[in-house]
Amino acid sequence: MAIDYKRLRNWPLADVEQSYDWKDSALYALGVGYGHDPMDERQLRFVYEEDMVAAPTMPVVLATHGFWVKEQNTGIDWVKVLHGEQSLVIHRPIPVAATVVGSMRVKGIVDKGRDKGAILVQERTLRDKATGELLATLEHLTFCRGDGGFSEQPDNGPRGGDPAPAAKPATPDTAPDLVCDLPTMPQAALIYRLCADLNPLHADPKVARAAGFQRPILHGLASFGVAAHAIVRSCCDYDPTRLKSIGLRFSGPVFPGETLRTEIWRQGSRVQFRARALERDVVVLSHGLAEIA
Repeated sequence: MAIDYKRLRNWPLADVEQSYDWKDSALYALGVGYGHDPMDERQLRFVYEEDMVAAPTMPVVLATHGFWVKEQNTGIDWVKVLHGEQSLVIHRPIPVAATVVGSMRVKGIVDKGRDKGAILVQERTLRDKATGELLATLEHLTFCRGDGGFSEQPDNGPRGGDPAPAAKPATPDTAPDLVCDLPTMPQAALIYRLCADLNPLHADPKVARAAGFQRPILHGLASFGVAAHAIVRSCCDYDPTRLKSIGLRFSGPVFPGETLRTEIWRQGSRVQFRARALERDVVVLSHGLAEIA
């Protein structure tokens, strides 16, 4: 079954409501490395209920719509999809405890060609139910490797699908201004999966080996959170309200227990970055861009 452009572009996605408390906020923060040094009081604020603040990237696990592309009749070959890019704009500080509502829409479908796959662009907004205030806007790019060429069919959307999203800037070729090494725990994926994504790829060695990995891998959005942690640490002095937006491309898998070295280039309020798995010297996150207040 091929992608039906009109049907997928207008796929019905009901709002998702979620209530969470300080323990959920602490669990997420632990999953992306806050509290690794329990004597660092700046980190402790994210995981201890006294004078607590939420990690700014927590919206990625709040009021999510799950793996909906697997639903029947989307036309997507879901086995071949990859999470390609993620971005987050933070409009207001994320509450430590609240009831929030997530609204999702398909923002675009790009046809890269029969042999190159397609790109599905999803946009999700997160609002505080009590106040109606917009907390965050998220954009999620999925590479649908098995679904290219759909627009070659008659009356199946514009040729080439929708315009491709703007490309993220390439990493500078100069030495970074800052470097931040953050270790991940061997059990990091087992902690993070309790926040949102229960995919056994991140927990079961047998499933990981069947997928071609030597052991379970860390969630992409967990590595996203670790890189953001590095930015908050290095550029914001652990003040989460200073991180206004962050986006990146997923370039390779991370194994729990590896150290992520985030290399940072500063240009005023604009920050570019990438992250590598230090033990393997492999870039795992690239084309990173953040805005700092």
